[in-house]
Amino acid sequence: MAQATSDPVRLPPGPRTPKLVQGLQFFSSRRAAVGDLTRRYGSAVTLNLPVFGKAVVISEPALVKDLFTTGSDLVGRATNLGAVLGPGSTFSLDGDEHRERRKLLVPPFHGKRMQGYEAIVEEEVMREIAGWPEGVEFETLPSMMHITLNAILRTVFGAEGAAFDELREQLPKAVVVGSRLAVMPKFFRRDFGPRSPGGAMRRYRHRYDEIVDSLITDARNDPAFEERPDVLSLMLRARYEDGSAISDRHIADELLTLLTAGHETTATTLAWLIERVRRHPQLLERLTAEVDADGSELQQATIWEVQRTRPVIDGTSRLTLQRIRLGEWVIPEKHVVIVSIAGAHARRDRFDDPSAFDPDRFVGNPPDNYAWIPFGGGFRRCIGAAFANMEMRVTLRTLLREFRFEPTNAPGEAYHSRGIANAPGDGGLAVVHRRSDAWLPTVGTTAGALGSSTS
Repeated sequence: MAQATSDPVRLPPGPRTPKLVQGLQFFSSRRAAVGDLTRRYGSAVTLNLPVFGKAVVISEPALVKDLFTTGSDLVGRATNLGAVLGPGSTFSLDGDEHRERRKLLVPPFHGKRMQGYEAIVEEEVMREIAGWPEGVEFETLPSMMHITLNAILRTVFGAEGAAFDELREQLPKAVVVGSRLAVMPKFFRRDFGPRSPGGAMRRYRHRYDEIVDSLITDARNDPAFEERPDVLSLMLRARYEDGSAISDRHIADELLTLLTAGHETTATTLAWLIERVRRHPQLLERLTAEVDADGSELQQATIWEVQRTRPVIDGTSRLTLQRIRLGEWVIPEKHVVIVSIAGAHARRDRFDDPSAFDPDRFVGNPPDNYAWIPFGGGFRRCIGAAFANMEMRVTLRTLLREFRFEPTNAPGEAYHSRGIANAPGDGGLAVVHRRSDAWLPTVGTTAGALGSSTS
C-alpha cells in the first residue's frame, strides 16, 4: 500500500501541452489517449486536466493494488458525484463515516439474499423479451435498460404500483442530467432556472424524495416489515454499532446512488455481451450447450471477459489527503490519481493476447482483483458488484434458454459515450429466433463461414 512520506515530490513524466489540449485529448477519447500515453511515457503518466487539475494516471496492477489498499486517512474520494447524489451518498463520505456506512450496506448484496433476487430478475427478463421480434435486427440496449431498472426498483427500492411506474419514468431522466452535472465545475451545477441542468435536477430530486418518503412510510407500516427482503427495508432495519439508524434522507441518497451506479452500467455491459458473443459463433454454441446442461462456468467466464474487453467505465479515481509514496513516485497532497480500467485490462504482462476476446482465459481461473477492475477496488469497490454479476448471469442464462442468436460477421460496434457508461454504438444489435422454432445455424455455412473472430 502507499505510504505517507515527507520526501520531495516526484511525479511521473507526461506531456507538456496546454491544459485545455490535454483535456480535449483525454476526455474525447480516453481509451486511445491512455494507450498512447502509456506507450510513450510508461505505466504512470502525469496530466494537467480541466476540472481535475494535475493528475497521475496509472494502470500497472502493482500500483493499482498499492492505491486500492491504502487507508482512508491517506486517500479519499475524487468525484463530483456526491455533490449530485446528496450528502448521504457513499460518494460523499470519507474516513470512518464511509467505513461504517459500508458495513451496513454490504450485507444486503451478498450471500443468500442474491438467490432471493434471482427470481425477480428472471421475471423482468421474461416480461421484456416477450415482445422481442424474431428474424429481424433490433437494438438490445433499450431492453437491457428496462430489465436492470425494473429489477433495481423492485429489489432495492421495494417499489410497486404507482410509485414503481413514476420512478421508472423519471429516474432515467434524472440520471442523465446528474451524470452531466457530475463532470461540470461547481458553478454550473447551480439552479439557474427550470431549463438549466441544475434546475432540472432540483425538480427531479424534489419529486424523488417525495416518492421515497412514501416508500419508507409504507415499509415501516407493513406488518411484515421485519421480513421484507428489499434493500430499502434492510437499510431501515440496519443499525450502527452505537445503535443509531441511517437517517431517511441518507437512505434516499443511498438508493439513488445504488441506482445510478448499477442501472446503466449493468445494462450496457449486457448489450456488449450480446454484441460480443454474436461475433463468436463457436462460443455461442458452447454457451447454449452449457445452459442446456444446467452449467454456468463458461457463462461466468464470458461475463468476466466482456467486462475486461469492453469495460463500460473508463476509470476510477482517488484524491491524496497527504503526500504519499506510490511505487517509485511521490505524489503531493490534494492530487488526483486516476486508475485507467481499460489500460489495466489491456496489459500484456497480465493477459495473453489482451486484444482477443477469449472467455476461456477465465474458465477455472477467476480474474485477479488488481488486474481486472471493472468494479474498482479497495474500500471503495462497488457495493453492488455481486448484485450486478447476478443480474448478468440470470439474464444471459434466460436469453440462451429462450432464444437462438444469429451470429454475425459485421465489424464490432464502436464505443458510444452515454455520460456515465460506454455503450455499443449501434445499441447491441441482435437477430433472434425462439428456441421453440428449433432454429439452428447450419454448420459449415453460417457459423462455419464466420469462424471464431477474436476482434
